[in-house]
Amino acid sequence: MRALISVSDKRGVVEFAQRLRSAGWEIIATGGTMKLLRDKGVEVINISDVTGFPEICDGRVKTLHPKVHGGLLARRDDPSHLQALKENGIEFIDMVCVNLYPFRQTIAKPDVTMEDAIENIDIGGPSMLRSAAKNYKDVTVVCDPEDYDTVIGQIESTGNTTVETRLQLSAKAFTHTALYDSCIATYLRGKAGLNEKLFLDFDLVQSLRYGENPHQQAKFYGSADAGAYSLATARQLNGKELSYNNIQDANAALCIVREFDEPFCVGLKHMNPCGAAVGKDVVDAWTKAYEADKVSIFGGIVAVNRELTREAAELMKPIFLEIIMAPSFSEGALEVLTTKKNLRLLQVDMSRDDRVPMQYVSVNGGLLVQQLDRQTAEVVADKCVTEAKPTAAQLADMNFGWRIVKHVKSNAIVVVKDGRTLGVGAGQMNRVGSAEIALKEAKAAGFDKDLVLASDGFFPFDDTVAMAAEYGVTAIVEPGGSIRDEDSIKLANEKGITMVFTGERHFKH
Repeated sequence: MRALISVSDKRGVVEFAQRLRSAGWEIIATGGTMKLLRDKGVEVINISDVTGFPEICDGRVKTLHPKVHGGLLARRDDPSHLQALKENGIEFIDMVCVNLYPFRQTIAKPDVTMEDAIENIDIGGPSMLRSAAKNYKDVTVVCDPEDYDTVIGQIESTGNTTVETRLQLSAKAFTHTALYDSCIATYLRGKAGLNEKLFLDFDLVQSLRYGENPHQQAKFYGSADAGAYSLATARQLNGKELSYNNIQDANAALCIVREFDEPFCVGLKHMNPCGAAVGKDVVDAWTKAYEADKVSIFGGIVAVNRELTREAAELMKPIFLEIIMAPSFSEGALEVLTTKKNLRLLQVDMSRDDRVPMQYVSVNGGLLVQQLDRQTAEVVADKCVTEAKPTAAQLADMNFGWRIVKHVKSNAIVVVKDGRTLGVGAGQMNRVGSAEIALKEAKAAGFDKDLVLASDGFFPFDDTVAMAAEYGVTAIVEPGGSIRDEDSIKLANEKGITMVFTGERHFKH
């Protein structure tokens, strides 16, 4: 039995080769793999001794040869194949252990050149993997070091791998080469300005018990390059498995948390914030967010952007929550919260990066793709459109409300004061309906003066301004851009309300 080994990722390959040799297998190797194995005392055959041809073109051509692919592709049960091998002096190769040049890692480097990228496109490796995978009934193909133990364990027990294992490894190899080629295609198509194809690479994170409803099956897949603020890379420290709805809600909460650098806390239900606040620390932020809506937070999700402390944990513990997310949890916080066995605690990477990931939304028979809405304009006094100019405190609340309202389902209205939400109106069919919900919530909480209102879209009429004035709003931030802006500005001037336009909207459907 013979194995051909040629790997870029050399994790575990020495032990794997040693055990193959102990099991009586011959090993053929190439380039750096051959040198490594020989340095470790493993007897190997140089690929050039098999092909009778030297490696040429700086190693670009070394395994593209009939004595390699004939040995892999020939069917052992076909007399004509066996005769062809005999006539051409070709021996079987019973295993290919190959992983590919690190193309993805290469193009991820900020200073990568086109030349570097091209040189890291593997040709011989995918060819060998595909040949071996096609002939899985007779040939074992290994492209992942994680499979070494399974493969060598079966060989040491029975002399060879099972056909069931070879089929699984074949499927894995074809998946590996497909993803590799799609990565190359995506990179080169970007350089060439082609955009009529889209290749996606997602790995299964977990199978879910069900989807939005118990009769719907569901799975959670993570992007191969998932970055910060992602549940795909979050670490669960406690609680039951996440559900489909948990993941949707938690992701919405993380998008809001990302808006803030100062200590911040948000409570969220059904993908809309029900309470959010900045504070001097995480305890202060949680207290203000919780007091913003003590009713809706029941069964909700909480996210903070600072380490969760024991003091904060003790305040949260009496409340029924589904999930608490933080960049880290103190030992004291874990001692307090892990006593609630169903409460999910998620440690999430909240580091900053400059990437703007794409957002994918499925529709019947298609896929919508857009950049994630990471842009948030600062609300500045220079863009005030009314006679009354904003105070420093009003500007601070305008900026707070503006960063919250962009994450509320449209039509969206948020009423805030002193760095916390007082009322949230989400997803109504008209804007004044959302305003009524948010303003009534604020009034019910005992707030009816010096309020700040944020709107994700412009006002088509002045009715929202009229209602805001009745409920004690003294400052409004909105995108502007309506053909009736002057009506709203005029009424704001009559009511003594300061209004600032941002010049950008944040619809969230």
